[in-house]
Formats: sequence, C-alpha cells, structure tokens
Amino acid sequence: MPVARYTTKALQPESVMGALGFGCGRPVMIAGPCSVESEEQILAAARAVKAAGASALRGGAFKPRTSVRSFQGLGEEGLRLLARAGAETSLPVVTEVMDTAQIDLIASYADVLQIGSRNMQNFALLKEIGRAGKPVLLKRGLAATVDEWLAAAEYITASGNDQVILCERGIRTFETSTRNTLDISSAILARSLSGLPVIVDPSHAAGRRDLIAPLSRAALAAGLDGLMVEVHPRPAEALSDKEQQLDLDAFRALMEELALAPLSPERRLLEIEAAMRSLEAERVGLVGRGN
Repeated sequence: MPVARYTTKALQPESVMGALGFGCGRPVMIAGPCSVESEEQILAAARAVKAAGASALRGGAFKPRTSVRSFQGLGEEGLRLLARAGAETSLPVVTEVMDTAQIDLIASYADVLQIGSRNMQNFALLKEIGRAGKPVLLKRGLAATVDEWLAAAEYITASGNDQVILCERGIRTFETSTRNTLDISSAILARSLSGLPVIVDPSHAAGRRDLIAPLSRAALAAGLDGLMVEVHPRPAEALSDKEQQLDLDAFRALMEELALAPLSPERRLLEIEAAMRSLEAERVGLVGRGN
C-alpha cells in the first residue's frame, strides 16, 4: 500500500509528533478519560497521567455513541476544558473529530485529531482532515482489513499530510467475552507495510480493565510504537465506558510495570553509574586484548 513512509529523521522535538515521543525509541503513552465530563474530572486525570509519565492527554468532547440516549459529550465546552488541562500539564491533546464541519473548531483546541473506528472509511472526512495541518490518529474500523485501513490512511497522506498515527483498537469477531478482539498480527503488518507508527488501544480492544495490562505488554513486546489507555479518576462514576477505564492508581502501576514511569533522580543516578561501570569494564577488556 503506497502510503507515505514514516521516518524518524523528519521528527523534530518541537513538532507535535516529536513532542509525543515518536522516533525517540521509547513507547508513546496517550492516556485520559473516554469523555470529558467536568473541569474537576479532566484536570485530575491530566495531572495524574502526566505525573505517571504519559506522553499525551486523550479525552472525548464529541462522542459517537451507539444509542442516542447515551452521553454524547460536552461539545465545545469539553474542548475548552481539555485544552486547559493540556496547557496546565504541558501534554499534547488528542480528541476525536466526527464531521467535516467540526475540523476547524477542534483543530483550534487539539494537537492531534482522531478519526474513530466508525469513521475510518468516511472518505470526505479523511480528505478534509488531512488538510488541517495537524497529526491524525486513525483508528482501524471494527471490521476493516489491513488493506482497507492503509487505504484510509492514504486518503489523509494524499492531502500532503504524512503525520498519520495508526491505532489498532480491536476488530469484531465471533468472540463475545471481550468487547473486541485485539489483532496484534495486523498491527505489526500495518507498521511493516506502511512505515507509519502504530499504537494499540487495549481499552477498546478488551472492554474490561483487567485485560489492559497484559494486552499492553503484548503490544510493546511486539515492537509497536505505543498505547492509548482510558483513565478516569473514578471509573465507577464515568458517563461512558466505565468498565474499561483504569483508575489513577492502576494507571500509575501500569506505567511502572511497563517501565514507562519517570525515574527519580536517585534511580537515574544509579542507572548512569551502572552504565559507566559497564563501559569501563568493556574499555579495560578492549585495552587488554590490544596488548
């Protein structure tokens, strides 16, 4: 599939993709609540995921829900709250665009524009969002093949925007014990074929919080570029996706388990000293062989 190749050389630290951490050799972690519900909720989530080492803040302001009676998001007020939380914590903000009419509005608040699973083949939206000049996070459709997923990405890159992040969020299969089925093999293949960064959304893949950690480990072990995890200060009170959101303590534990948590100065000093000892031993060995 002839989509634009992803190259680490093109990523500068001051760019959004560079600020997210793509190309630095460390997995990217995008974290935050499914929906922005209140100022208190999004600020608490943003502060906690930042402290735990997250690369970016996610949160839905416009929510595509299966039922019209479900919470649909706070709209522009949600965008304002999300942008405020991102500014306070210096985290880039990721949020979903559902319609071409929303692109300019959302782009004025967000750093990364997300195309959700339901809109992966909304070709009018894909064409227009590529022209917004911001990175686009493209989720795989719930029944899309790899070729269809990459063809959707090409609609964005054809506009001249090669800042595309692919997100595997699980596909619909006959299995009903999880919300979706995480397709690691297709995520690996998509990365190989396109050269674009590929992240995994274990929250939507599982639909249950107890599987988020093992699916996250699997994604990083497979060499994928990062994760997007739903985190809420009080998941039991969440207005959407309460079963698949981690609380703040569980997210911090996940970051520590994945070795993505920021190190204390003392721990970092120990690591540096250990590395220096190892290099000195190697130097001595090389000098000895030279004699």
